[in-house]
This record gives sequence, structure tokens and C-alpha cells, in this order.
Amino acid sequence: MRGSNPYPDPMPMRTECKNFESRSYPNGDTVRKCNIDLAPDAPWRCPQDCSGYERRLADAAWTHGTLVVSPTPPEPAGLEDGSAAAVLDAAEEILNAIGEDVMAEVDAERAAKQARPSMFSRFFRKKR
Repeated sequence: MRGSNPYPDPMPMRTECKNFESRSYPNGDTVRKCNIDLAPDAPWRCPQDCSGYERRLADAAWTHGTLVVSPTPPEPAGLEDGSAAAVLDAAEEILNAIGEDVMAEVDAERAAKQARPSMFSRFFRKKR
């Protein structure tokens, strides 16, 4: 086993897996990820014997552009010793720690917005 990686013998990301997703944004950023979060070294590597691997059979109802999947970014230093995975794990822990607070703020904003009558509802409300 290499470093602290619990998955032996990693291999390049399997772009043909149905759980692989690549999304490009207008500013040029690209997200490459495993939708079921089984690739700890994503977007660079998948576990060799991944339990979630299923070959993508068809993309029904999807329209693909001319650039379907961007090239894999170069592997960062620290991928072999597990330090890159440790940084990603730390970032995930931070997001998970604030998740409930963020959701509470969003719910409060939605409730406040629903409590305020809109201009449209003021014109068409029932007269007493």
C-alpha cells in the first residue's frame, strides 16, 4: 500500500465509467469527479478494483459538444505519499462542518422571501 491511500494500485481516472463526470464552465474551469466519491485521488486516479466501476453503455438524451472530456490535469506533487488526498480530506471536513449553518442561512432567506408579498400578489389579492 502506498502512503495512507487505502486503495492499492491506483490507475488513471476511468472516463468511460458511468460514475465519472466532467463539466466545463464558461470561464475555462473544468470539474472532473467521481459522482459516488470512491476516487480519493480524483481527478487524477481511480482505485484499480473500484467497487463502483460500471462501464457507461449509452448517454441517452445527452448532447455532446466537440470537446467531450478535457485532458487529465498533471498529477500534483504529493499524490504518491497521500498528502494531496489529506488536503482534499481536510477541505471536505471544513465544508461538512459549515454545511448545516449554510443550509440554515439559505432556509432563513427563503422563508423571509416567502413571507414578503410580491408586487404581483398585492394587485391580485382578495379584497376584504
